[in-house]
Amino acid sequence: MMTPTTADQARRLLDLHTQPDILVLPNVWDVVSAQVIAATPGVQALATASHSIASTFGYPDGERIPLDLHLDMVRRIVQAVSLPVSMDMEAGYGNPGETARRAIEIGVVGGNLEDGMRPLGEAVAAVQAVMEAGRAAGVDFVLNARTDAVAHARPDQSRSEVIREAITRGLAFLEAGAPVVFVPGLVARGEIQEVSDALGPQKLTLISVPGASLAARELQTLGVARLSTGPFTQRVALTALQDAAAELIAGGTLPATTRPLN
Repeated sequence: MMTPTTADQARRLLDLHTQPDILVLPNVWDVVSAQVIAATPGVQALATASHSIASTFGYPDGERIPLDLHLDMVRRIVQAVSLPVSMDMEAGYGNPGETARRAIEIGVVGGNLEDGMRPLGEAVAAVQAVMEAGRAAGVDFVLNARTDAVAHARPDQSRSEVIREAITRGLAFLEAGAPVVFVPGLVARGEIQEVSDALGPQKLTLISVPGASLAARELQTLGVARLSTGPFTQRVALTALQDAAAELIAGGTLPATTRPLN
């Protein structure tokens, strides 16, 4: 069987965003987490979490981990699995186009790019730079253009203003060539429906927040294209680790449900 090319993997990832079923991407942060998720029935692609990768090496989130180290971990993930891989590129490390070029070079076929609520013209230019990097490499790069309009909303902003800003930025990113738009912080059903309707079907992507988000099957009915988990999958793993250690130290045993996944 021939190994899929980067262009093939990119096309596959893009197709997964336009199918009727929502694309669910539990984020990964190292080789073993990627292998475990990739082996889970129903998983069709992988996405890395920058926060989680940074934490793995002892760095805080926010481009504090050196880009070379970040890319090296992503490269290891890409090489360890046969599924398409999307990389969380944060805000692009000061040069979104070059960061995307380097990511594509190691086999990455999609990525998140934060706008950080920079002036809209600057944010659009960053999106355009990433899409140009994909075209130059002959890859339909699946940019998940992120707007922080909701996540970074000021306490004094009206909710309607926040949602309008998210829609304005999302439409601008789509116009600049991004296939989908990521709006973290959006959890209320009515707001999700409003943004989804404004952007169009299979254009909105969200993050699943423990205890707050709607179920994936319900988001699918609202026209959401993709659901990821950001740092929360690593926190699920770390919560299980700490709980197991606490039980053991308290005189108990490790969970009987533990499986040999590595």
